[in-house]
Amino acid sequence: MEGKEKKSFLGIAFRGIGMGAADVVPGVSGGTIAFITGIYEELLETISGLKLGLLKTWRKEGFKAMWREGNFRFLFALFTGIIISIASLAIAIKYLLATFPIHLWAFFFGLIIASVWLVGKSVNQWNAKNIAGVVLGTVAAYFITTISPTQESSHLFYIFICGSIAICAMILPGISGSFILLLLGAYTTVLRAVSGLIEAIKASNWDLVFSNGLLLFVFILGCLVGLISFSRILNWLFKKAHDFTVAILTGFLIGSLNKIWPWKKTLESFKKHAGEANEEIVPLVQQNISPGSYPTAAQEYNLLNGTNLPEESFLWISIGLALAGIVLIVILDKVGAPKKTS
Repeated sequence: MEGKEKKSFLGIAFRGIGMGAADVVPGVSGGTIAFITGIYEELLETISGLKLGLLKTWRKEGFKAMWREGNFRFLFALFTGIIISIASLAIAIKYLLATFPIHLWAFFFGLIIASVWLVGKSVNQWNAKNIAGVVLGTVAAYFITTISPTQESSHLFYIFICGSIAICAMILPGISGSFILLLLGAYTTVLRAVSGLIEAIKASNWDLVFSNGLLLFVFILGCLVGLISFSRILNWLFKKAHDFTVAILTGFLIGSLNKIWPWKKTLESFKKHAGEANEEIVPLVQQNISPGSYPTAAQEYNLLNGTNLPEESFLWISIGLALAGIVLIVILDKVGAPKKTS
């Protein structure tokens, strides 16, 4: 039994690592990974079950009884994986987004395409109502991906609000919490705080450790508030209208493909930290284009902004990476998904 429990703990932690890796990328949802690995409904059920009554159980029956009743072992394993993933991959993902954007988006495009099939097939009966749910979810997600990001802000109360809102998207398949943070102007602030905290700890710079740690603490606190509140709504929807809810989530995945399309032309951008050593050109409004049009668009963008975007479409490599993403989801569906807990 002990070996089986250890394996289960590691399995959940690895799913958490997958969720954390997805949530770092603005366009991919950790909720998608939770859904395709078969722990989505258990996650909603567990989080929505967090309440003050658990403290009474602790007082009357002891810590072990509370730990078991709240399914904290599951949450501990999952969030351990998420935290490890975000802490270890934040710098790597940031590098990949800056250096190999087309390759990264192509891989995730394949992941989402396969996820549409995987999530959609869990609808027990396709009828007019559920088809309408797909359309509704698609339109809503597509609209969100067309909104222009706001300016960056690091005010702690605003970071708290951003965490509360973004976490709702993080547990929705297809809607990326990272992209919501990008829209709210908090994505780079949070990502920089994660990498900055790690670097400050290595350098023993305790002032930076405190400032970055405080920002992340406030952000996590906002996430907890939003997570507990929104998960109860989702859990109720799954129980009352399972097929319609899953149909809407399928639509969210379809609509999010607009954001993840690898080849884009930047129509509007702005300079962040203008004149400083960390000056950066940030795209504001982008338009999806064909792979054949990308080299010309990238060349024009580089000449205009003095940047160094790759001027190749990497079409065949991208197709291969997209297929790899599809294959990965199929493998997860066939051999990696545990039985769902309702």
